[in-house]
Amino acid sequence: MMASIREAVRVVSKAVIAKKILLTDLDQAIGDGDHGINMARGFESVLKKIDLLEENTDAALILKTVGMGLISSVGGAAGPLYGTAFLRASAVCKNKSEIDLATAQAMLDAAIKGIQDRGKAQKGEKTMLDALIPASEAFSAGTKNKKNILQCLNDAVKAAQKGVEYTKTIIATKGRASYLAERSIGHEDPGAVSSAIMLEALYNYLK
Repeated sequence: MMASIREAVRVVSKAVIAKKILLTDLDQAIGDGDHGINMARGFESVLKKIDLLEENTDAALILKTVGMGLISSVGGAAGPLYGTAFLRASAVCKNKSEIDLATAQAMLDAAIKGIQDRGKAQKGEKTMLDALIPASEAFSAGTKNKKNILQCLNDAVKAAQKGVEYTKTIIATKGRASYLAERSIGHEDPGAVSSAIMLEALYNYLK
C-alpha cells in the first residue's frame, strides 16, 4: 500500500471535489452553506501540493502535506478538523515501510482523536465523528475476525454510511447547525457525509 499513498490521496481529493455541490446543498440546509465550496478548494490545493513532492516521498510527509494544505486553504471548522486528522495520521505512519492492518487502524484512531481534541466533540452530536467512529469500530472488528485490509475498509465504509443516516435522526449540538436545535433533525451532517465520501473513495481505489 506504501507506493500508492500519493495516488490514493489524489483519488480521495477528486472524490471530494466531485461532490462539491452535494456537500454545499447539505450545508445550506443546516450550516453556513460553504462546506462543499471549502472542501473542494482545500483538496484542489492538496492536489497541487502533493504534485510538488519528490517521487520517493514517504507516506508520513505526503499526509502531513495534506494536513497542512487543508488547514491553510479550507475555511470554517472543516479545515482545522480535517487538517489535524491528517497530521495525526501522518505521525503514526512515520518511518513505516508499509501500511498494514495495525498501522491503518492506528492512523484512523489518531485522526479521530485529533478531531476530538480540536473540535471538543463526541459521537452523537451530529458531526463527522458520527461517521468516523463507527467506521473505526467496524474496521477494528474486521481485524479481530481476521479480515484483510480491503474487507476491513469495506466494513468501515458501510458503518460510516450508516453513521451518516444516523445523523439525520439527532439534534446538532456543535457548530452553526446547533442554532437550529430540533429543526436540524431530518438533515444529514455535511461533515459526516464528506468523511464517508473519503473512506468510500479510498476503498474503491484499493479495490
